[in-house]
Amino acid sequence: MNIGLFTDTYFPQVSGVSTSIKSLRDELVRQGHFVVIFTTTDPNAADREDETIIRLPSIPFVSFEDRRIAYAGFDKALRTARRFKLDLIHTHTEFSLGLSGLYVASRMKIPVVHTYHTLYEKYTHYILDGDLIQAKHVGALTKLFCNQVDGIIVPSEMTYAKLREYGIKSDIRVIPTGVKIPDYNELVVKSLKEQYRVQEDDVLFLSLSRLSKEKSLDKVIDAFGEIVESIPQARLLFVGDGPARQDLEMQAQATSDKIEFIGEVNHSQVSDYYQLCDIYLNASESETQGLTYLEAFANRLPIIAKRNPYLESLMPEKCFGELFDEERSLSQTAIHFHQEMKAGNITPIDTKALQAISVETFGNDVMSYYQEVSCKKKHSLFNIPDIVMPRLKNLIRDVVLGPERDSSER
Repeated sequence: MNIGLFTDTYFPQVSGVSTSIKSLRDELVRQGHFVVIFTTTDPNAADREDETIIRLPSIPFVSFEDRRIAYAGFDKALRTARRFKLDLIHTHTEFSLGLSGLYVASRMKIPVVHTYHTLYEKYTHYILDGDLIQAKHVGALTKLFCNQVDGIIVPSEMTYAKLREYGIKSDIRVIPTGVKIPDYNELVVKSLKEQYRVQEDDVLFLSLSRLSKEKSLDKVIDAFGEIVESIPQARLLFVGDGPARQDLEMQAQATSDKIEFIGEVNHSQVSDYYQLCDIYLNASESETQGLTYLEAFANRLPIIAKRNPYLESLMPEKCFGELFDEERSLSQTAIHFHQEMKAGNITPIDTKALQAISVETFGNDVMSYYQEVSCKKKHSLFNIPDIVMPRLKNLIRDVVLGPERDSSER
């Protein structure tokens, strides 16, 4: 099958969405399918020679400047899709590249599958501080896009319920994102221990994510202040970067000298940091697919995270970690779990238990859904006349750039 993946976010931009898309692409290619990624330009991109990555003209997105949005290139995408004779479009955004994907599918009369990655109520503060789009608008805008597609993939039952709450009628399939299950890299872990001067009795807590408001990392720092009182040899490593880093570093300085900010690491090194540490801490309530949770499990790292039905379904045994709630706080839960580990009551995560979250299972499930959707009669309803299309492109450009700015500036 020839497949086009449309996304506003792809490497070198680091995010759970980028990782999920790359995992899907690599697995589908491994299975023998042809996959093209349509995404935004990026000044740091190093894939200009790769004809299967098509980048459309873009600029930083409003106040969320480390993410980008395309303001042109719909026709380029259509020409490319026709040249590669695509059989199906898979959109991963409701914004510029998502609209481009709908446009291409409607012109080629091929099906569209959409993955809903993000619960936007937690992110509206990035769009002009919440003045342009508020949480109450998210449902209507999501419904407008999602009712145009032939099928929707969501990573969890929690996201499925939210889309039905919005009134979305399209078919929805729950397919958790898959991750690679790496082998333990003893040599690299030993090197990292030397680099960070890890002592034999140190207990390393890890937080790996984008350093941003919706990740609730301030709560992780507060909790660690209590953890280190009970576990004096505890250390907390923050891996990642983002707009909240400076504020978090100031908070950390006032909390404990056992908190370290590693910064952003190459995607190929992420597994090494999971394998270095003992317990993963997360306080976020904005995760739809919790890719970092899956990556932690894949590297046999137990997690402490906020209780929700999705995580409960992923953690059938004590070895996967423990969930906190109103009755027991993040710090109390982490301290209790560490005590259980120290007492020998927690066994390591069994590799056999990870098959359900493997990238192979993910790829097989997505391909089965592609085939199911392709057999249906309905295809994308996004049928905008030629007279309207230029106006839509100009609207996207003006919202992002401002009507007085020249798009050639960037």
